[in-house]
Amino acid sequence: MASAELQGKYQKLAQEYSKLRAQNQVLKKGVVDEQANSAALKEQLKMKDQSLRKLQQEMDSLTFRNLQLAKRVELLQDELALSEPRGKKNKKSGESSSQLSQEQKSVFDEDLQKKIEENERLHIQFFEADEQHKHVEAELRSRLSTLEMEAAQHQAVVDGLTRKYMETIEKLQNDKAKLEVKSQTLEKEAKECRLRTEECQLQLKNLHEDLSSRLEESLSIISEKVPFNDTKYSQYNALNVPVHNRRHQLKMRDIAGQALAFVQDLVKALLNFHTYTEQRIQIFPIDSAIDTISPLNQKFSQYLHENASYVRPLEEGMLHLFESITEDTVTVLETTVKLKTFSEHLTSYICFLRKILPYQLKSLEEECEASLCTSALRARNLELSQDMKKMTAVFEKLQTYIALLALPSTEPDGLLRTNYSCVLTNVGAALHGFHDVMKDISKHYSQKATIELELPTTTQKLITTNDCILSSVVALTNGAGKIASFFSNNVDYFIASLSYGPKTGSGFISPLSAECMLQYKKKAAAYMKALRKPLLESVPYEEALANRRVLLSSTESREGLAQQVQQSLEKISKLEQEKEHWMLEAQLAKIKLEKENQRIADKLKSTSSGQVVGVAQEKAAVATATGQEEASAKAVPEPVHSTSEAPDVESREDLIRNHYMTRIVELTSQLQLADSKSVHFYAECRALSKRLALAEKSKEALTEEMKVASQSISRLQDELTTTKRSYEDQLSMMSDHLCSMNETLSKQREEIDTLKMSSKGNSKKNKSR
Repeated sequence: MASAELQGKYQKLAQEYSKLRAQNQVLKKGVVDEQANSAALKEQLKMKDQSLRKLQQEMDSLTFRNLQLAKRVELLQDELALSEPRGKKNKKSGESSSQLSQEQKSVFDEDLQKKIEENERLHIQFFEADEQHKHVEAELRSRLSTLEMEAAQHQAVVDGLTRKYMETIEKLQNDKAKLEVKSQTLEKEAKECRLRTEECQLQLKNLHEDLSSRLEESLSIISEKVPFNDTKYSQYNALNVPVHNRRHQLKMRDIAGQALAFVQDLVKALLNFHTYTEQRIQIFPIDSAIDTISPLNQKFSQYLHENASYVRPLEEGMLHLFESITEDTVTVLETTVKLKTFSEHLTSYICFLRKILPYQLKSLEEECEASLCTSALRARNLELSQDMKKMTAVFEKLQTYIALLALPSTEPDGLLRTNYSCVLTNVGAALHGFHDVMKDISKHYSQKATIELELPTTTQKLITTNDCILSSVVALTNGAGKIASFFSNNVDYFIASLSYGPKTGSGFISPLSAECMLQYKKKAAAYMKALRKPLLESVPYEEALANRRVLLSSTESREGLAQQVQQSLEKISKLEQEKEHWMLEAQLAKIKLEKENQRIADKLKSTSSGQVVGVAQEKAAVATATGQEEASAKAVPEPVHSTSEAPDVESREDLIRNHYMTRIVELTSQLQLADSKSVHFYAECRALSKRLALAEKSKEALTEEMKVASQSISRLQDELTTTKRSYEDQLSMMSDHLCSMNETLSKQREEIDTLKMSSKGNSKKNKSR
């Protein structure tokens, strides 16, 4: 299959490649045609330039001819000026010469007139040729620019297609390599599969021989030992106790518990909805505290007051159904007898809904007939009346399907086993329909409450009641949605669990056979319990599981506690060493103190007795004060000496000893505090080290990603620079070409201007002549 898919994929890619290749050929042909057109236009431009040069040469020859004629005219004028004074001297001879000169003049005038006309005609031709040249040149330039743009576009398309073709070729090559690798792996797998099939065939042959021998043995045992086969007939097979499936029973009890919770929420919402609807009828459109309400609303309120007697049994019936599903029973439709009770309670509630529906519709019509009822409020009331009809219809539909599901536990022929799945699917559809209807009721009632809030006669009591009804409707909508989604999620399990029953049979034949089977199940359980021997005392299974969880969860803490104990032992040994050190220090201090006391006693003997007494009193007072402070701080009774006693060496020793003891206690407490802090800091440092290791790993991954991103960015930058350079080169070439064309055009314009100026000068001279 994989090779066929890969071959189909490869064929598709080959077809796309052939299409792209054909498009590439067409585009290449178009580009070649455009290049040929541009070359033809360039040839036409060259021919026009040659014709322009020829015209310029003719213009130059004409200007030269005009100059010659002008010089000849000047010579003739000079000769005429010289001949005039001679004419005055000899008029007679002059008359004849004048006649000759007039004839010559007339000839020259005719010749000059012809030249002038020819010059004008040439000027006109030149002007027309110039205008035509300009027009043709402008057309050719525009066409050339369009052709260049089209050529650039075609070139870009060709470049893109070639790049695309190269990418597709590379992709196809990569796919081909992958396919080759995959084909090799598939060949290897095929070889392995052949070997496995051979092994499996051998195993199958062995198993077939083994099973055939066992079958013969079991058939012989059955024929000899089994007198009666109770699984052959469905009536007898229905009495056999099925294999106990504790997981199935626990699952069914859990599902029943969830359904009970949903039904309880639904019952609570229905009670609130009916109760608050009754409260609303009492205050709108007529407040019962001010005036009497209509008889219709009185009857409607009376019926609504009885809602608890119809709604509460739904919860009780579901509770009984939940209690009937235990771990010891077999839960199928034939054994759920309490479902019939729930169906009966639901039927009674639907009768209640049918009874209050006409009054509810008439009450809404009465609200519409009120004077303050607007058109929008009337429309909402009509929508609510339709929703109430739909709600009653949905409850009737749901009750029909639940009654069908309750039939197998009471009437065995009421519902065929093949129709169970269809009925369960329809129950789910009815629950979804109930949810949709409740959503519409919530929407329309919220719109109605907002419209009534804007009415001038709306009281605070009505606003509060509307809010309560809205909250109950929202609770109903949520409860219906939860039940619908819950049933849709578990409908497959319900359909699959219907086959739970006796083996090799279609299930229980009748409720009586199911009841007998349950009795046999109880007897079998009692017999097995009687056969069970008392075991030796051991740790209970639950306690062992709990201890195992504690041990598994405290592995890391146990290691930490072991480390803490090790550290505490090390610290205790250090403290004992320090204690010995301080004891030695205390002995040394005691020896020094005795020496100092001896020295002081020697000094006191040498001094006067009065001074000794004063100093001793002062020291005794200081010693007693410090002793009292130490006693109050440490709550240790110390001997108090009177000021009248002589200086006592023992009191000072006790004072120094107490001071050192208090200091040692303070240091040990500080040391213990520091140890606890160090342990806490060690745990924190260990956690921080783990976090640091994870952070370093994430940092390494991020650095790798950053390297890849930087490489891709550098590659893209290189590609961008190369494309920029190519575009800049093309632009520079185009700008150079345009500059050269502009220079040639400017030269041609200058030449044309000079020709125009020269022709204008010649025409002026000719006119003056």
